[in-house]
Amino acid sequence: MNELEYQNFYDKVGEINGWDFSQLKCTSEGVKWDFYEEVLKRCQRSDVFLDIGTGGGENILGISSSVHSLVGIDLSKGMMKTAQANLEKSGVSNVRFYQMSADHLQFPVDFFDVVSCNHSPFSSTEVSKVLKEGGTFLTQQVSEADKLNLKRAFGRGQSFKVVDGTLKARYVQQLSDAGFSNIQTFEYDAVNYYQTPEDIIFLLTHTPIIPNFGEDKQDLELLKRFIEQNNTKKGIRTNSKRFMIIAKK
Repeated sequence: MNELEYQNFYDKVGEINGWDFSQLKCTSEGVKWDFYEEVLKRCQRSDVFLDIGTGGGENILGISSSVHSLVGIDLSKGMMKTAQANLEKSGVSNVRFYQMSADHLQFPVDFFDVVSCNHSPFSSTEVSKVLKEGGTFLTQQVSEADKLNLKRAFGRGQSFKVVDGTLKARYVQQLSDAGFSNIQTFEYDAVNYYQTPEDIIFLLTHTPIIPNFGEDKQDLELLKRFIEQNNTKKGIRTNSKRFMIIAKK
């Protein structure tokens, strides 16, 4: 999706479900890390921290006591409404949220000690601009081979038929060009088990994995066939493929 499509999609979803995915029943096998735990390993109590594509802000609110101050940005107005509501409920005082494009970070140069980006686009040059010398950038992204059996079942999908690893290679090159060093990459391909057909429908309705899911008359029949072919004792099987990049400025 381009920037406008991203904003429109997530604004719509935010209004529908308020970004509450907590009811989604899914278990996973083979997940090698928790992204924000990896972020915290590289933070100090005195750090100023930026999270790009922060969504409803739950993740940085959850780690707010571990650093001095935190800023979360997101392009989506719907997400920012949810983030502000979550902030008010939390009573946390060292977190701020702003609606902002990752391509135009409106912060001082060399301002942040750590910058993170989880499942959201980012600009390597903009990250480099606002990150202090010696600072750390971490990002986790969805690989092209994510939910591969679902995409094959529908004959379409997010990054469908794009060579797996393309996005990772592009980001590594962009970070290198922006002056980052000691660039490390990691990846895993975990198995997901969704417990009910309703969980799969929720996933497809509230994420862009299968574009325009439900608008084609054949979609529900394709989904039914997918569930029949991938139903196991543990649940309806698919995969989550992720990669993480850690780079120093």
